[in-house]
Amino acid sequence: MGDRPLFNVICTTLLIEKSPQALPLGAACIASAIKNDLLTKDLCSVYLDVYTLEDYELNRIDLSIERKAQIIVDKILLRKPEIVAFSVFVWNREILEIVGTDLQKKGVVTIAGGPEITASPKMCSGFDFLVCGEGERSVPKLINSILNKTIKIHSGESTIISPDVCEDLSISPYLDGTLNPSDYGGVLWELARGCPFKCSYCYESKGSKNVRLFPMDRIEKELDLFKKLNIPQVFVLDPTYNANKKRAMELLSLISKKTPSTFYYFEVRAEFIDRDLAKAFTRIPCALQIGLQSANVEVLKLVNRNLNKQLFTRNIGYLNEFGVVFGLDLIYGLPGETFESFKNGIDYAISLYPNNLEIFRLSVLPGTDLFDKAQDLKLTYQQTPPYNIIKTNLFSEDDLKKASELADSCSIFYNQGRSVPWFNSLCRSLHLKPSLFFKKFSEYLNEHKLSRKELCKKLHREIEVIQIDFVKSLLLRNNRTDLETLIVDLIKFNGALSRTQDTGKEEIVKLNYDSEYLASQYATDLNYFVKNIKRHNCTIKTFKRNGYSDWR
Repeated sequence: MGDRPLFNVICTTLLIEKSPQALPLGAACIASAIKNDLLTKDLCSVYLDVYTLEDYELNRIDLSIERKAQIIVDKILLRKPEIVAFSVFVWNREILEIVGTDLQKKGVVTIAGGPEITASPKMCSGFDFLVCGEGERSVPKLINSILNKTIKIHSGESTIISPDVCEDLSISPYLDGTLNPSDYGGVLWELARGCPFKCSYCYESKGSKNVRLFPMDRIEKELDLFKKLNIPQVFVLDPTYNANKKRAMELLSLISKKTPSTFYYFEVRAEFIDRDLAKAFTRIPCALQIGLQSANVEVLKLVNRNLNKQLFTRNIGYLNEFGVVFGLDLIYGLPGETFESFKNGIDYAISLYPNNLEIFRLSVLPGTDLFDKAQDLKLTYQQTPPYNIIKTNLFSEDDLKKASELADSCSIFYNQGRSVPWFNSLCRSLHLKPSLFFKKFSEYLNEHKLSRKELCKKLHREIEVIQIDFVKSLLLRNNRTDLETLIVDLIKFNGALSRTQDTGKEEIVKLNYDSEYLASQYATDLNYFVKNIKRHNCTIKTFKRNGYSDWR
């Protein structure tokens, strides 16, 4: 073959956007594996070509999906590839199937893998080969067979390649230069593969409960690289980072030494949090995301999860005790859930003071245990991506619409509005459950013809104006205008601190109460505050010091 490889292989995918959370890690891992595999490294020139729906050519709303697919095909063909390997997900499957079909007509061999393929390969079309499970071993072996013509390509029919677990987890697409995290403003970081839990709605529901840990040598070298590149944020992909407390503590210590200024995002289980671990998370800038999913124990049993509410509440309390930033997740439309029990879940979740509450509609993903049991559980769902729930025997279409509106209201008012410091205090003073508060805010948005979609794009300062107007109207309707000056002060004071924390920019805020009282425990009881704390006009300036916002 000489010194020059004869075959061009492209590993590619289509992303929703270009960001740390939408980084082509799967495609990069396959490209890296092909480059390093003894069977293929001398046979192929390997390219990682990535497209996003934000690309100039693909971002036009007047383009049909077929036209977008043709644009991708034309770009791929510029490299004159013999083989193209796709990383397929729920959000890109439809368009990539068209791309694959068009490339097949041009004589290009197409391979597809990823979660959507693994989940249900028989539902996919447009590819010559469908690789299930991990691809680091399977794809190089398959490419070698294709190039050496020891495997047949069946026209119009896909060949399914069985899972082949990758035992060597030492090869990193970051370390070999396949993927430059600086291009995406951050990193998706794998520390382990597998999950010890089998939640029915998750792709892991049928996988092995065996968790394989990445070697510490690779982890340390990747951290050194992140430090060298000054990577600002890292999203840790482990579905349960703290399943192994000893390793979790060890990694936190290592991270704090090597990348003390990088912000980390972890997914953790509340039942494994204790005081020591909560304190350990304070060693680095980080945020935790915790799956509650439902506050209904019987509902969770139906999806192979459990909840000890007393333990959950206690362990979340440790996070609040040490000031660890955390968020909670809820899912609406789960089997056994009603609209009323879903609202109870919102009320319980907000009572724990999460920094954000993410609320999702259930997706019945092919290849999951929930998908297999959907008929018995009386679930009606979309038959095409994203497989959203349409209704259940206990959750009607109208209920799902109302739940969606509550989710939007929570996202806009609580998450975007950064209202955690004062939200529960306000609800208690008005004797309103959080779910009812969000319902009233949803009615306000409808009444003022405010688009939820557009509000999701607004800056915090713009959301704050809407918050204040809504709260004033709510206080008026509840005959509690005596709280107006105080709550407006709390919104402005905490909002300015939050923005300064984000941007580092100083802000000047005029207040009607002394800022020291607004930041004190007195502000957790608004009724006591307005009766016992005298007004004191003052002007403060926010600033950032030692990584945290402050004021004077």
